[in-house]
Amino acid sequence: MRLSSFTTLAVALASAAPALSTAVWGQCGGIGFTGSASCDPGTTCIVLNPYYSQCQPGSSGPTTTAKPPTSTTTSAPPSGGTGSGGSCANRTKFKFFGVNESGAEFGNGNIPGVLGTDYTWPSPSSIDYFVGQGFNTFRVAFLMERISPPSSGLTGGFDSTYLNGLKTIVNYITSKGAYAVIDPHNFMRYNGQVISSTANFQTWWKNLAGQFSTNSHVIFDVMNEPHDIAAATVFSLNQAAVNGIRSAGATSQLILVEGTSYTGAWTWVSSGNSAVFGAIKDPNNNVAIHMHQYLDSDGSGTSPTCVSPTIGAERLAAATAWLKANNLKGFLGEIGAGSNSACISAVSGALCSMQQSGVWIGALWWAAGPWWGTYFQSIEPPSGVAISQILPQALKPYL
Repeated sequence: MRLSSFTTLAVALASAAPALSTAVWGQCGGIGFTGSASCDPGTTCIVLNPYYSQCQPGSSGPTTTAKPPTSTTTSAPPSGGTGSGGSCANRTKFKFFGVNESGAEFGNGNIPGVLGTDYTWPSPSSIDYFVGQGFNTFRVAFLMERISPPSSGLTGGFDSTYLNGLKTIVNYITSKGAYAVIDPHNFMRYNGQVISSTANFQTWWKNLAGQFSTNSHVIFDVMNEPHDIAAATVFSLNQAAVNGIRSAGATSQLILVEGTSYTGAWTWVSSGNSAVFGAIKDPNNNVAIHMHQYLDSDGSGTSPTCVSPTIGAERLAAATAWLKANNLKGFLGEIGAGSNSACISAVSGALCSMQQSGVWIGALWWAAGPWWGTYFQSIEPPSGVAISQILPQALKPYL
């Protein structure tokens, strides 16, 4: 998800005492934010959305940089597209179905940050709960700057403590027979700059994949939500990552590649992703196109109000058609919505249309995580807001 979702409550619940001003790329405002609204000289507090403002270089006034809305209706949902799993005829169950486990990417304004104050790792009890419910896939978000300290750069060594934290939760997930999706949650940025070197990115992924190359239940997610970067550039970086992962000896694991424009399904065509990602090459033929889709008016996932009860299937239709036309598999790595009847129908319709299509191999809810509190999409057990209605009515019917 965007910067908003993984920092909104992290700051409110677990941040250190605020400084007099905030350094570049740090948070400076948003709903629930209690830190300093002042930015260091040469930077300006830019409004990204109601939940998150960020200190960015320059002196222009606050602005809004939401994901670009595009036409959301391309075709009617398929038969059964608004029903429950029981009434969704001719469907194929997902191979991978579960939740995002968020927390280790929190506190991105404080690098490296303090465990338990700026960030946290997912709770084993959360994994146990969802495995017990029948889910089998968990996407674990983390920050590149914590695992690869800026002092060493992308091609340097890893921070052993943070790497061990990632390994611990990944090994716990896979010990349960589930799949762990390793997710650098950096938006194709590192240390405040857009990643531009395919060679360095390939080396970084080769080194990281080498840490998990013997675990067949690990899935490699190349990069969370690249944005404001040309689709062709994002494609080249993804291809470099695929090459690096395979060269590390990680030959059996699934790789997920994400496009620009926050890898949105509804913007997959308009963003230019559809023009380039059909050429993705994997010598092991085990790659899937990773997209995200939220169901509020601007597709940001910041409002619990869905556009309509059918918007889920509608927003996925063009992406589904593109996957079929290119003989590729899709993976919906983030979907989220409010706990109300319209949204429950919209989520159910999205999942039904995906399972009927035969081209989507997985889906994950955004998000679980121990620090989400009252966030409207929280599915953290036992009392996350999405537990009581979304889980039984919109997700479990599609197990």
